[in-house]
Amino acid sequence: MIISTLSFFSLGFASSALAASAGTFADGGQTLISVMMMFVGNDKKVYTLDKAEGNAAKVNGHAAWGAVWDMDTHESTVMDVRTNSFCASGYHLPNGSYVLFGGNGAVGPGGATGSQPNPGGFTGAWDSTYQDFDGGQAIRVLNPCTDSDDFNSPQCQWFDDPTVLAMQRRRWYAAAEADGDGNVVIMGGFKSGGYVNRNYPVGDPLQNGGAEYTYEYYPPRSDPPQIFNFLVRTSGLNAYALSFLMPSGKMFVQANLSTILWDHTTNTETPLPDMPNGIARVYPASGASAMLPLTPATNYTPTLLFCGGSGMTEFQYGNYTFPFADTWNIPASNDCQRITPEPQDGSAPVYVQDDDMLEGRTMGQFIHLPTGQMLVVNGALNGTAGFSNAGTLTSSQDQMPYWESLAGGPVLTPAIYDPNAPAGSRWSNAGLSASTIPRLYHSTAILLPDASVLIAGSNPNYDVNTTAIYPTEYRAEVFYPPYFSAPVRPVPTGVPKTLSYGGSPFDITIPASSYSGLANDAAGNTTVVIYRGGFTTHAMNMGQRLMQLDNTYTVNQDGSFTLHVAQPPPNPNLFQPGPAFLYVNVKGVPSNGTYVIVGNGVIGTQPTGAPSVLPASVRLDSVSGSASGGSSQGGSDAGNGKTAGNNNTKSDALSLVPRMGAILGGLVAGVVAMTL
Repeated sequence: MIISTLSFFSLGFASSALAASAGTFADGGQTLISVMMMFVGNDKKVYTLDKAEGNAAKVNGHAAWGAVWDMDTHESTVMDVRTNSFCASGYHLPNGSYVLFGGNGAVGPGGATGSQPNPGGFTGAWDSTYQDFDGGQAIRVLNPCTDSDDFNSPQCQWFDDPTVLAMQRRRWYAAAEADGDGNVVIMGGFKSGGYVNRNYPVGDPLQNGGAEYTYEYYPPRSDPPQIFNFLVRTSGLNAYALSFLMPSGKMFVQANLSTILWDHTTNTETPLPDMPNGIARVYPASGASAMLPLTPATNYTPTLLFCGGSGMTEFQYGNYTFPFADTWNIPASNDCQRITPEPQDGSAPVYVQDDDMLEGRTMGQFIHLPTGQMLVVNGALNGTAGFSNAGTLTSSQDQMPYWESLAGGPVLTPAIYDPNAPAGSRWSNAGLSASTIPRLYHSTAILLPDASVLIAGSNPNYDVNTTAIYPTEYRAEVFYPPYFSAPVRPVPTGVPKTLSYGGSPFDITIPASSYSGLANDAAGNTTVVIYRGGFTTHAMNMGQRLMQLDNTYTVNQDGSFTLHVAQPPPNPNLFQPGPAFLYVNVKGVPSNGTYVIVGNGVIGTQPTGAPSVLPASVRLDSVSGSASGGSSQGGSDAGNGKTAGNNNTKSDALSLVPRMGAILGGLVAGVVAMTL
């Protein structure tokens, strides 16, 4: 059953090169590393990271665990990362740079502790084979570069030197979420870890375990990290705690079965209802989670959606070493729940049952589509995230059916969720092909500027293993959502380089060649959205948000129409400052995204203005579009499996990004509160 807002796909568009790829997967090339983490750096490059392991690709004499993927060629180029980025967290900065937090100690072949251990011997300081350094306290900074830059120059490479820039505490599987000023709050994590973040039975988790229960900030502050009591109470199931900034400036945080609103500035917590039905969503249950699109229709009130995960018992999750159950025999949940943490009517927040997914999934991942629907990809029918080379409480390693993987039954077919469809009809996979590549633990996905989805990774193995049932995966795929069946895509002009919080509206022009049919219908069915894919790892996207900007329109005599578009609302907490892509959807078909910077590009209080005031819409009868079914220049070159460039392929918004040399100079001088 096709969900209601996708009905335009059945309008009988003329065939084109685009149509062949709609709803299908295409070859995305070789990634050289197994992509555990990635983010879109600009309109040309996707940056990818792995853990330190025995990848065949080499950089500076050692196995590579960093790379950059080119959207036009689908080719990857290795990059040097000095510290072990295994299961790090990451976030964007207001100027478009990205920062990566923590990771694991240095390791050697087989995931063994590095040849030079840290004091105590639990973690490695360095390894002579993989030449990785301890990443537990690392802060790595990357300034995304364009084709016009020299990628071999220091300004285009990772800055990764914990002797210069580091966190105060070791953090592995930490959570990260920015406030409305662009400061990143880094929460929890393992000091050194395993399957879950505790021993069983739980004794004194604060004093007798390997968990980190504090939070700190980037840019770093001189104050020592404070205890985050919520993490103590949720001991064990709080790795990669699910965190979302709310309009008030408080953060919604969910871990184990518990939920709170948290004021990090005062370290005070407001309890919210527990997650219903005993279904855990955080790692390693790893359900899909996302904020629904922020729209004028809801006055930009955030609602969060959680789908899938696991109903395993506290006992079954076991301890640092392994689960106390054969997880691959335990079905994942298909349960979905919504919650609006800060209702504008003053009512109490409650979880609300939503439509079940089409199947149970662990490690499924939500990706916003520009049209307002949400794609879920990857994952498994049974088990959890994680791996084990020690077996489980009941099975030894040689009895595990999927080698080190704790999950089985790959879910190969994506599904689309429509948040605005009537209850009972929000999920569909009609017309969507199945992938041939299992994507389990350590898989990733992210929306590209041309509105296709890059999917990569899967590696439920301690070290590279290309012969396991679920091997170390180097093949990338590009998934083309159903709107790629459209014969023509919008080609907007006049998109600004930067957006402000409130202030004067701006105009975007849609030419007559971007649509067919009556201009009034097209203009009245056009939306403008800004989207940030965030930093993706472990079936989630830290910082992912989609916001619809309010707009009116004027239809012109030549068949074009002008969109009068409001700036984002004057509350940076709704869409934190930093990079985004602006898309224009005409009758459900998105343009390519244009790179923009939201806010003033620096960390600190963001300037705000009055809400944008829009003119009334002006319609004009008997005016039509001129598209005849051919692909417009702004569409995707989907026919050859490549990703088309942006209309403004070298967006001048990138000029706001400072050069890395200046950043590092400030760091070395101790000026950490740089102009990021």
